Amino acid sequence: MPFEKKKGIKRLTSSINNSLAGLVDAVLTEDAFRQLSVISSILVIIAFFLDVTKIERLFLISSCFLLLVVELLNTAIETAIDRVSLDRHPLSKRAKDLGGAAQLVAVVLTIIIWLIILL
Repeated sequence: MPFEKKKGIKRLTSSINNSLAGLVDAVLTEDAFRQLSVISSILVIIAFFLDVTKIERLFLISSCFLLLVVELLNTAIETAIDRVSLDRHPLSKRAKDLGGAAQLVAVVLTIIIWLIILL
């Protein structure tokens, strides 16, 4: 029997449930995601108390969410690579290193945004 795709509201609710399951999984299993979540939560709270314009506040908060998004994507890449094989392979290392590099770029961008706005 062929796979039947969900449509309409069932597809939307299923998609939301799957996304929430992924978020819960990241919180429960990924130290880096938990650490970034705590740091981002603190920074978002601080952003609301700073005397900055709305657009500056938007940049501060958006950069914090960007950290979490990139960490989730990095974790997804690492998980997919590990699913294929746990053997060491140059392409697996490259994929994981590139995911880590993306996270580093997001961290540096966040630091730059906060420094420019606060200084």
